Amino acid sequence: MTCKILLLAGLVALATAAKLPSFRSPLQVGSGELGPSQYKFNWSVHGDDDNSFGQQEVRDGYHTQGSYSVHLPDGRLLTVTYYVDGDSGFVAELNYEGEARYD
Repeated sequence: MTCKILLLAGLVALATAAKLPSFRSPLQVGSGELGPSQYKFNWSVHGDDDNSFGQQEVRDGYHTQGSYSVHLPDGRLLTVTYYVDGDSGFVAELNYEGEARYD
C-alpha cells in the first residue's frame, strides 16, 4: 500500500511540474534579443564634512565603469574606481585621501 501511495504522489508531482510556468532570461523574451544593457546613474549624499558619499556608474554593452567614495571613520576619504570589460572580472583601484586620525 505504501508503494502505491508513493507512486501516486510521484505521478501527481510530475503532472503538476509540467504545468508550472517556465522562466526565461530577459534576453530570450520576444521574437529577438534585447541586446546588452546600457545605462547611466549617479547619486550622492552631502552631510557634514565627515559624512558625504556617493556613486556613479556607466554601462554600455559589456563594458561597465564607475566609482564611489565614502569618508572613513579614521578621517580619510576612500575613492574606489572600477571597471568590468567583458569577461575581465571586477577590476578596482583604491585611492585614500588625507591622513588617518585616531582621536
